[in-house]
Amino acid sequence: MLLSRMVTALQTLCNIWAQELRAALKDQGVVMFFFLLPLAYPLLYSWIYNNEVVYEVPVVVVDGSHSHESRAFIRAFNASPNVQVATYSNSIDEARQRMGRQEGYGILYFPRNYAERLHRGEQAHVSVYCDMSLMLAYKAVFQTAQSVATKLNSSILLHRQPTFNAHEDELATEPLAVAEVPIFNATGGYGNAILPGVLILIMQQALLLGIGMAAGTARERNRQGYPTLVNTPEANALTLIIGKALFYFMVFSVMATYLTLVVPHLFHFTALASASSLIALLMPYLLAVIFAAMALSFAVRQREQVMLLVVFTSVPLLFLTGISWPESNMPWIWESVSYLFPSTFAVRGFLRISSMGATLSDIQPELMGLWLQAVVYFGLAWLMYALQRRRILNARK
Repeated sequence: MLLSRMVTALQTLCNIWAQELRAALKDQGVVMFFFLLPLAYPLLYSWIYNNEVVYEVPVVVVDGSHSHESRAFIRAFNASPNVQVATYSNSIDEARQRMGRQEGYGILYFPRNYAERLHRGEQAHVSVYCDMSLMLAYKAVFQTAQSVATKLNSSILLHRQPTFNAHEDELATEPLAVAEVPIFNATGGYGNAILPGVLILIMQQALLLGIGMAAGTARERNRQGYPTLVNTPEANALTLIIGKALFYFMVFSVMATYLTLVVPHLFHFTALASASSLIALLMPYLLAVIFAAMALSFAVRQREQVMLLVVFTSVPLLFLTGISWPESNMPWIWESVSYLFPSTFAVRGFLRISSMGATLSDIQPELMGLWLQAVVYFGLAWLMYALQRRRILNARK
């Protein structure tokens, strides 16, 4: 008797899995979010930032000094591989117009008394104006100008305070030696810093979009039904959840492997995570996202609604993970809201094990948070399915 029930339950699970597969393959929107988006979007996004840093950023120079000192600064500035003196202007207003025409992403301005103040031993000023709409260009222009100013300051200091040997020169210009050794993000680029977290967030958004769109389609076709397989009447709420979740988990286990192993290898991102660490992190993450999406799908009445909801929350969720804005500077209310989303724990944990070489014990809080979310969202999804199934049975009676 028990064996017969087990066989029946297994057959029901297989039927649900097969019907969910057929329903997904027949829906172009679900195919796009389940397969095309996880495969193509990370490649496009990673390819855009594959260079990590920008080179030859055009800069407009306004040289009001026309002196040997200003020309020396400009030559050193232009010698950097990160920037390029694109053109000269006679005034700040003219330089702003050139920036408006995108002839440059920054302005280097020398006042008329630049050389005079240097010769009188006074503090001279060089103004740098940057276009903040492109953060990488701003970083290149500002840091190059700062590096050139630091180097020229050292030479001016040595000229005013003559020394006798190279050791005294070094002590005069750099009394405290600083050795900059980048760790974790060795390239110092945008790709290694942000894209690993974006790859994890893509999985969550793709699952939410696909499951929500499938639920919206089911509701549009059967107004009295609910987003499950009505062709399997012997299935209870628990069997439906497990069967559908099994299909989603199998599909996105492959996608997760592609996103966390293949894409970082193709674009040479820092990848220090072991296979066991990735499995331990991604398993509760996928389960939490799947159950959360199944519970959220009951709020979807039309297939287009889920696109508005998920696309609108993509950027806020990226900020809530803490990779583009420090967690320590985040207001407590938003920090509390971030704990509702599986991407928060998964992104933080993935960055630590992949980019920083952390172990599973180091990401224990993130793992506990993901498993807790998986349990809570599973219970919520089961409750929603059970209540809706009871409504359907009562309606049929």
